[in-house]
Amino acid sequence: MDASQVTQVTDMLYALRNPAGVPTYPILFVGLGVLTFALHILFVQLMLGTSAITIFGAFKNDAKWRRLGAAMLEISKISVSVAIVIGVAPLLFVQVVYDPNWYASNVLSAVWVIAFIVILIFAYWAMYGYYFMNSKEKDKTKEPKGKAWMLISVALLLTVGFIMHSLSSQMLHPELWKDWYQQNGVLDYSGTKLHAYNLWRFAFFISMAIPVVGGMLVTYRRFKMVRADADMEYLDFAANVGKKWIAIGSVIAFVFYVAWMMTVPETAGNFATSLWGILGGVAVLLPAIWSAIRLNGSSYNMCSYMALPIALVAGLTIAIVREMLRYDILNGFFHYDFMDYKIVMDWYSTGMFFLTFAIVGGVVLSYFLTVAWKAGQTVGVYTPSAFVNRLGTLSIWIVALWVLQFFVVGFYVWAR
Repeated sequence: MDASQVTQVTDMLYALRNPAGVPTYPILFVGLGVLTFALHILFVQLMLGTSAITIFGAFKNDAKWRRLGAAMLEISKISVSVAIVIGVAPLLFVQVVYDPNWYASNVLSAVWVIAFIVILIFAYWAMYGYYFMNSKEKDKTKEPKGKAWMLISVALLLTVGFIMHSLSSQMLHPELWKDWYQQNGVLDYSGTKLHAYNLWRFAFFISMAIPVVGGMLVTYRRFKMVRADADMEYLDFAANVGKKWIAIGSVIAFVFYVAWMMTVPETAGNFATSLWGILGGVAVLLPAIWSAIRLNGSSYNMCSYMALPIALVAGLTIAIVREMLRYDILNGFFHYDFMDYKIVMDWYSTGMFFLTFAIVGGVVLSYFLTVAWKAGQTVGVYTPSAFVNRLGTLSIWIVALWVLQFFVVGFYVWAR
C-alpha cells in the first residue's frame, strides 16, 4: 500500500470511532482486556484438553484411562461455563478501544456472529448429554455410553473457536474491508463469509491445551493425594501422563507459534523477530522448562499446585504479545492509536466496575472456591465450618446490596 492508501484507511478508522468517547483512560481497557483474555483462553484450553482426555479415555480399553476420562469430564463441563462467562469481558474491552475494527469485522460476517451463539449452545448440550448418559454409573471403569456426543461437542467448540479467530483476524485488515464488502462491483449484504484466518495461529492456541491439561493432571494428583481414600497408583498414573503432555505439548505449541510468527500479516513488519515475538516463544516453552526442573521424577515431586499458575503466566505473556501485535499493525502501520481516544470521565461506572470486580467477585468467588476445595478433599459429605458459613452469608448480602444499588441508581437516572 502507498502512503495515500494508508491515509485513507486511517481516516476511515477515525471516522468510524464512537464520537461519545470512552468513560476512562483507554489503557485501562486494554490492560483489562489482556488480563481477561488470558483467563478466558486458559479455561478454553482446559476445556479442550480435559475433553480430549475424556474422549481418549472413553475409547481406550483401560480402567485407569476411563476413570481419568470421567474425572476430567467434571472439569471440562465447569471450564466451558467459566470460559463463556469470562469470555464476555475481553470482547467488551476490545469493542471499546477498537470499535471501528471489531464492529466492521462483525458486520462483514454477521451470520457467523449469530451462529456462534447457536453452535455454542448445541456444543454445551452435547457435552451435558454425554455427561447425563454416564453420570449415574458408579463404576467409572466401564465403557461409557454415547461417545459420539462428546466428539460432536468438541467439534462444535472448535468451530466457535475458529469463528472468533476469524473475526479477530478480519479486524486487522481494514485495507481489505471494502474489497470484501464489494466484489466485482456487487455489494455483499449477506454476511455469510469468513474472510480472513491464519490456521497456524488457530492451531497454536488450540495446541496450548496440551500443556495446560498436563498441568491440570499434575495439579489433580496434588489435590487428591491428601484424601484418606486416595488411590496413589491411579494418581501417579495421572501425574505421569500430565508430565509427558506438558513437555510434548509445549514443543508442539512452540512449532505452531513459530509458524504463526512466520505468517503474520506484512503490515506487522518485523514483529516476529522483535523482542515481543521472541518473548512469546520463550513463554510457550515455559511450562516444559518448569516441568523439567520441578517435576524431576520422584514420587513426591511429581505433584505441584504451581503447574496451572505457570500455564497462566505463559498464557498471560502470550496475551500481551497478541495485543502488541495488534497494536503494532493498527498503530504502527495504519496509524490508528487507541491512546488518543476522547475521554469523558465517568467516575461512578469506573469505580463501580473495580468495586464489583474486587469485592463482589472476590468474596463470592472465594466462597465458591473454598467450598469446592474443601468438598473435593473430603471423604463423604462435606460439612462447612462456621467461617465458611459466614463467608456464604456475606456473599449473599453483598450480591443483594449490589442488585439494590443497581436499581436505585437506575431509577434515579430515569427520574432525572
